[in-house]
Amino acid sequence: MLQLQINTTACDGSDVFWPWLLWLLGAFLLGLLLGWLLKQLFGCDNDGDTHVAPVATVGVVKDDLTKIEGIGPKIKGLINNDGIWSFHQLASSPTSRLQKILDDAGPAYTIHNPRTWAAQSKLANEEHWKELKIWQDFLKGGL
Repeated sequence: MLQLQINTTACDGSDVFWPWLLWLLGAFLLGLLLGWLLKQLFGCDNDGDTHVAPVATVGVVKDDLTKIEGIGPKIKGLINNDGIWSFHQLASSPTSRLQKILDDAGPAYTIHNPRTWAAQSKLANEEHWKELKIWQDFLKGGL
């Protein structure tokens, strides 16, 4: 029977297997520790997207988000539950976060697309109502 034998001795005759194994184990543990620490500091979720934690609603401006084409009362409730209450917050929210809110709500919300919600919210936040109305006349369900 052929056996595989690995030579772990250095040129001076000392054994180098255990020191190298300990160095590799230490590097692996250091990588795990740094990964955990970075996740705690920057708050990334499983998708890698950085999300702002929902803020307490005390003192937050509560705009009528249903003025945005594609957002009805039920979607407004979903967005509010995620901590978005104002046009400014909606305008600064990434589309991936809004899409995740809709995806988590179930299959009834799969037809909705939040692609233009941030841009519409920016116009509403800056009180450009005429421009928003002109744009919304061309939109169908937010698209």
